[in-house]
Amino acid sequence: MKFTETNLKDAFVIDLEEKPDHRGFFARTFCAQEFIAHGLKPTVAQCNLSFNYKKGTLRGMHYQIAPATETKLIRCTKGAIYDVIIDMRPESPTFLSHFGVELSAENHRALYVPEMFAHGYQALTDNCEVIYQVGEFYTPGYERGLRYDDPFFNIQWPLEVTEISDKDLNWPLMRMMTVGSSH
Repeated sequence: MKFTETNLKDAFVIDLEEKPDHRGFFARTFCAQEFIAHGLKPTVAQCNLSFNYKKGTLRGMHYQIAPATETKLIRCTKGAIYDVIIDMRPESPTFLSHFGVELSAENHRALYVPEMFAHGYQALTDNCEVIYQVGEFYTPGYERGLRYDDPFFNIQWPLEVTEISDKDLNWPLMRMMTVGSSH
């Protein structure tokens, strides 16, 4: 695997190192030793699959606070997504900065999302499938979120949002909240 640190401290894009032959290729998608060597947490508590019927569907921006902070390893296995993360760690030099990257079945990329990063994505294709390896159990009382269209962040989503949950539409704007609080 090839680890490329993003402009956000501790967040990485992970590309495969393909070993091709006449049948196709083989590549490792996860290795705890390699994650540890890059200072990343290799814990996997849950694996989730998200399927999106329509391009333009948006999910996010979600994170969990202590004591249930979670890491995520995101990979698109069918179609393509535009994946966005926001650093919500007050002590971080990249606090409140965001990063976006296209993940697709074609490019085989993954995004490592550190603890206390809000995460969301937009489906760029119909019938899009996303796999998450998550480092902590989903804990509703510690879940937080941000509005995908918050002018504070000014995230440039590639498509018009065609589908979104009521919950994601009703997260607070940044100017109305403090980090770690509920709306």
